[in-house]
Amino acid sequence: MQPAGPIDTLELYSRLGDELVALLRGLEPEDWSRPTACALWTVKDIAAHLLDTDIRRLSFQRDGLPLLEPDTPITGYRDLVGFLDQLNADWVRAARRFSPQLLIELLAFIGPKICDLFRSLDPEDPALFAVAWAGEDSSRNWFDVARETTEKWLHQQQIREAVGQPSLSSREWLHPVLDTFLRALPHLYRDTPAEDGASIGVTVEGEAGGTWSLRREGGVWRLFYGDQPPNAESSLAHTTLDAETAWRLFTNSIDLDQARKKLRIEGDEAVGSQLCGLTAVMV
Repeated sequence: MQPAGPIDTLELYSRLGDELVALLRGLEPEDWSRPTACALWTVKDIAAHLLDTDIRRLSFQRDGLPLLEPDTPITGYRDLVGFLDQLNADWVRAARRFSPQLLIELLAFIGPKICDLFRSLDPEDPALFAVAWAGEDSSRNWFDVARETTEKWLHQQQIREAVGQPSLSSREWLHPVLDTFLRALPHLYRDTPAEDGASIGVTVEGEAGGTWSLRREGGVWRLFYGDQPPNAESSLAHTTLDAETAWRLFTNSIDLDQARKKLRIEGDEAVGSQLCGLTAVMV
């Protein structure tokens, strides 16, 4: 078992932007209005949302525009989700006035500027935005960028599914996404008691998969790559699932009962099944 260190997703983020623009340029006119797995949003709406996140990032982080003040105080996670949902909805509604061609041109123009911004950051410095779904009040830049990479991957996946294009699910694309999602494991199991030395393992099968483990150290759960043998006395549970189920489960893109049927749990069933509560998107 090796400690799970920082993830470098910067070049992947850049390539995802190129893939998105190429995908959108190849769409037929009718494709833009196709419904997607993202509730109430069409293909065009998702493309507009991705443009919005880029514009916000450049404005707030590169140019120093003060962060927007919410209409009501944000006192917890639910308040933050509601605030972000309203920001997203406001933009998407307004962007329905944009033509598909203009959206493509704007995404192609702004994408390299976001990459330049990310390259200018020290990965270990405090990020502008914390990764709230991992339970963090303050995050490092590398984690913030990795989170942005997973969002760009997920929304492109939703577009690809809506228009019948192949998914980006090979190891080079999906493994870093899953690795980022699983950084939520310590937060997920934070209230699960255990003696120091205990472990909880997760294996994602397939080309894009791997094995991650939590180990109890100093009264907290820490994330590692690899695992102790499932039959080891210190192993509380080991959960195995396939990569497709994993990314859908962690992004609320699959029915929970359907997902549970695909889990294989060795050890404590209740501990292993807690994996169904891992959500690596803001909901």
